[in-house]
Amino acid sequence: MLDELYIENIAVIEKATIDFGPGFNVLTGETGAGKSIIIDAIHAVLGQRTSRELVRAGAKGAFVSASFSGLTPQVLQILDQLGFSPEEDGTLLLQRQIREDGRTVCHIGSRPASVAALRQLGAQLINIHGQHESYGLLSPDNHLRYLDRMGVPETLLQKYRGAYRQWKQVQKQLTALDVDEAEKVRLTDLLTYQINELEKANIKPGEIQDLQNRHKRIRSGGKITASLQKAVQILDGDGEMPGACAAVQEASRHLADAAELLPELSGLSGRLESLGYDLQDCMEEIRSQCETDAYDPQELEEIETRLDVYYHLSLKYGKTEKEMLQFLQKCRQQLSSIQHSGEEMQRLQKENDAAEKQVRTLGRQLSSSRRKAAAGFSEQVRRELTYLDMPGVIFTVQQTPCVPSPSGCDDVQFLISANPGEPARPLAKIASGGELSRILLAIQSVLSGRDSVGTLIFDEVDTGVSGSAAQKIGQKLRQTARGRQVLCVTHLPQIAALGDRQYKIEKHTEKGRTYTQVTLLDHKGRRQELARIIGGTQITPLTLQNAEEMLQLAAKDTGC
Repeated sequence: MLDELYIENIAVIEKATIDFGPGFNVLTGETGAGKSIIIDAIHAVLGQRTSRELVRAGAKGAFVSASFSGLTPQVLQILDQLGFSPEEDGTLLLQRQIREDGRTVCHIGSRPASVAALRQLGAQLINIHGQHESYGLLSPDNHLRYLDRMGVPETLLQKYRGAYRQWKQVQKQLTALDVDEAEKVRLTDLLTYQINELEKANIKPGEIQDLQNRHKRIRSGGKITASLQKAVQILDGDGEMPGACAAVQEASRHLADAAELLPELSGLSGRLESLGYDLQDCMEEIRSQCETDAYDPQELEEIETRLDVYYHLSLKYGKTEKEMLQFLQKCRQQLSSIQHSGEEMQRLQKENDAAEKQVRTLGRQLSSSRRKAAAGFSEQVRRELTYLDMPGVIFTVQQTPCVPSPSGCDDVQFLISANPGEPARPLAKIASGGELSRILLAIQSVLSGRDSVGTLIFDEVDTGVSGSAAQKIGQKLRQTARGRQVLCVTHLPQIAALGDRQYKIEKHTEKGRTYTQVTLLDHKGRRQELARIIGGTQITPLTLQNAEEMLQLAAKDTGC
């Protein structure tokens, strides 16, 4: 049940807190006062699509929060699957912030959540039925959805959808194989050429990097050799001057002579002698490196030729050796598939036949289940419509076979005859706005006991009705509210009077800005608001008396 709705900076609502109760809650107010904005705010906090146009002009962002109690096992299960949990007192808080750039931030409890998570939870918390859904009844595409909710096993629907997806996947594979012979020859020639070119290149993972490193080293060979030779010259000396090795050796001999007279120098003498040997070894290694890194023009040409091969391959088959080898493997598989396409076609055709058979078998089971559901559904809707001042109405479900689709093998359409003697025809051809509102309410009444959603919202489903029909709609809504919560936006006093509580949505202007406020009415306030709905701007003692009488009759009306 929706306990509290808090709205901040949504359109003309600067701030509003609405505490709802169980049973039948009605919202009334002048046209344009902001009733639809409250529904928009609820849509937003349930994860439905929003836009930055919803943010109040001049505000940096909007915010909506909704607190729920009496959570059903289905809601608790979804919370657990999403990794969330209710508060310690068993309530659930959903929040959504809408920034001025259109981006949103969502929370479940105190933890961040995705819009998809809000939407998944919202589907189990609140069902919203509005004027637009009444007109949605005109589309047969929605009729199958209503019928399936009547009692078609969800497991059967899931099995059929899974089988249908599998069948379509096999058909896609068959289509990919089903090419004419000329195309097969063309593809075979192309794939053979690509395979030969890649295999001839003898691609080795990591070779490009190795070649580039070696190429850079050889191109720098002259500079490296000159540096190495200079180092050898410094260590070994030339004809005119001794090198560092000879100088250190000579210094070591002089120090050894001194150590004979001053023994404490013997350690230093030994270190210098060892350093001379190390320098000699370094010089020999450098000289050897000079010989190893000798510049070879032929090797440089071979490396450049190999890199050129890789460059041209990269333009066609991928930038790296890995991508080229993956392309080669893909070509081999495609060529093999073409060469063995006859065998593969036979295998897939058998698989396709089996998949189609499974789809049609499950489709027949689904159709049978729908026929059984349609019989009871038609009768229950007819009874509800009779109660809603449509006596003698004929309501039937037309179910005709069709080619398999994701939803089954049936085309479903609701037919109605509102007048005796007239044949039943599609809703779109004969139903008026008032009739559509009552048909929708009748359908929702029939289906309401088949879901676990604790809160139902009806947004002006009374459009196009008046008089006793309006009274009956109000009684039906009040009856539906037994054991659950119903919120109803209405313009009709007959419906508003039957509410367990009534909220007035009122708009006013202050300092050039428009504001909307929501007020829970007491008995006196309800009488005044009902009188306004009945008489408009001219509220007379008679309209007040009429409003009071409606409230008293509603309080006594326990049979609805």
